[in-house]
Amino acid sequence: MSSPAQTPAASSSAEQYVVPRLDDVATWREAEWPVLKNDLVLRAARGEETERAGVWVMRQAGRYLPEFLAVRKDHSFFECCQTPSLASALTLQPIDRYARLDASIIFCDILVVPQAMGMEVLMEPSKGPVLPAPLVTPADFARLRTGVDVQKELGYLFEAIKLTRRGLAGRVPLIGFCGAPWTLMAYMCEGGGSKTFEKSKKWLYMYPEETKALLRRIADVCADLLVGQVLAGAQMLQVFDSWAGELTPYHFQTFALPALLHISHKVRSVLAQVGHPGVPITLFAKGVHAASSLGLLADPAATGYDTLGLDWTLDPVEVRAVVGPKVNLQGNFDPVILYGGRDGIAREVERMSARWKQAGGGWIANLGHGITPNVKPEDMGWFLECVHKYSARA
Repeated sequence: MSSPAQTPAASSSAEQYVVPRLDDVATWREAEWPVLKNDLVLRAARGEETERAGVWVMRQAGRYLPEFLAVRKDHSFFECCQTPSLASALTLQPIDRYARLDASIIFCDILVVPQAMGMEVLMEPSKGPVLPAPLVTPADFARLRTGVDVQKELGYLFEAIKLTRRGLAGRVPLIGFCGAPWTLMAYMCEGGGSKTFEKSKKWLYMYPEETKALLRRIADVCADLLVGQVLAGAQMLQVFDSWAGELTPYHFQTFALPALLHISHKVRSVLAQVGHPGVPITLFAKGVHAASSLGLLADPAATGYDTLGLDWTLDPVEVRAVVGPKVNLQGNFDPVILYGGRDGIAREVERMSARWKQAGGGWIANLGHGITPNVKPEDMGWFLECVHKYSARA
């Protein structure tokens, strides 16, 4: 890997962004939250080399927990997402179980954005997410809502965040999130998950300008959703670009990256307009490995992303050599480490922690993708214990 590439011009940062209609725009200052007792993750997101790595896990509220399955037995997936009391209860489950978790992430799903834009999204147990009427050509844009009212369509998420902040009682910070425009577009065009992404990627070649327009529309909804989460009480944000690695470096930089920058710049601009000090933002662009792409994400002052999440196939020392010292990093243990038994987990956490300390800079420990359903809860607990032990700085 080579030295950092030139940071992209922040042309969109000069754009005038409209403050969305959100109930909390006028009231967020009045909220009184419990004092935060553990700010380890937030300090790392500000660039501090903390005494040990703060740790949380993607999908930490999930099917590996028996208490999660007990709730899901009586409620559908999207019922859990769209009912604030259920979403909050699921979010709190891993925090209640694991005292060594250093952050909480609200329980929801990235596909609530296509739902808000007017698309039907189903969660089928055997297939995962299914969108029965995908976008096939740009003519299908007519089926999408214009000027999406995020408060009306997704206000349940803001209520869940408020409930969760109270339920956390200051134990750890709360992370809000959304999916990235390219990843959401892929679902919207494929009609679900895919191995080849031929239905969505062909848009980049057949309809390049329409693709950019669609990504921009999605990005606007994502940004409004993130602003709403912050005003409701989220203390940190993450944007999940799960399918970014399906793109060539050129197509990531031409299509996905401008939409990602639009989100971060709009979020920061709108929060500043309403007087909010802002929160750290993480970008998890899974599969983005090209030095030319990573280099474009190296300067938070230009990109608006304080932290880059790494998948497990990257080495933090090599990434640090590409991106330089300004951006913080998150990750990136192989999710399958949790099936390695106590000795295997301990050895790998010790090995990877040494690499992360060598890389230097702000580090938030996490898996390189989400925890999988067959993990034993006690192995998750042991993993967290090992991270606390081996990530400690002398």
